[in-house]
Amino acid sequence: MQTIAFFNLKGGVGKTTSAVNIAALAAAEGIPTVLWDLDPQGAAGFMLGESAVEKTRPKKLIKGKKPIGELIINSSYPNLDVIPADFSMRHLDHYLADFEDKKNPLQKLVAPLGEKYSLLVIDCPPSFSTLSEQVFDCADELFIPVIPSKLSLRTFETTRDFFRASDELRARHLHAFFNMVDRRRALHRAIIAHPPSMLKHRLETAIPYAADVEKMSEKQAPLGTYSARNPAWQAYQALWLEIKRLLKR
Repeated sequence: MQTIAFFNLKGGVGKTTSAVNIAALAAAEGIPTVLWDLDPQGAAGFMLGESAVEKTRPKKLIKGKKPIGELIINSSYPNLDVIPADFSMRHLDHYLADFEDKKNPLQKLVAPLGEKYSLLVIDCPPSFSTLSEQVFDCADELFIPVIPSKLSLRTFETTRDFFRASDELRARHLHAFFNMVDRRRALHRAIIAHPPSMLKHRLETAIPYAADVEKMSEKQAPLGTYSARNPAWQAYQALWLEIKRLLKR
């Protein structure tokens, strides 16, 4: 099983919509995929019409008293299952920090998923924490949506510097991609045309802003199920091709 994660310190940049759409594209290709929503807000599961049927009880999960498989919900989409979040997930970081085994317990926790799934997609909470660091460590590739704006670029720079300062994290597995691009805005056009050097290893695909993407919460479905001709969905398809190439290298 390969693991990819979507992360950003800043909210409102399309992290969750990207995670859901990429998971849906992988599943549509016949890849057994599970989407794990680690954000206590539970948006990723909600966008697929799924919510946790009971509290996660993260302490029992970490200590092995509750198998992760019991949290999985079969979505209405073939090859795509979901581990929805609930508000109790806000405590997961606390229990990970206190875990006696200092090796990555999150990696040990997700290992059984490999018996059924080929791809794990993680929607990360928007913070630096023990949980996010363990996600960074166990993910094969980490993707950060960046809006072409100064503040969003600054947020990416903070994450990049965090990776560079770590002896354990692998900065080469950190991939930015432009998201919610509005070419009517001069600043967006300028940054896309001349991206800063810190984004030299970014993915080439830029996801355009589209009102239909915002409707994912209303429709509770991936974008392609109700707006397949939308340029944003076509861009997500191109983004998925880039991600697949990274996973094969």
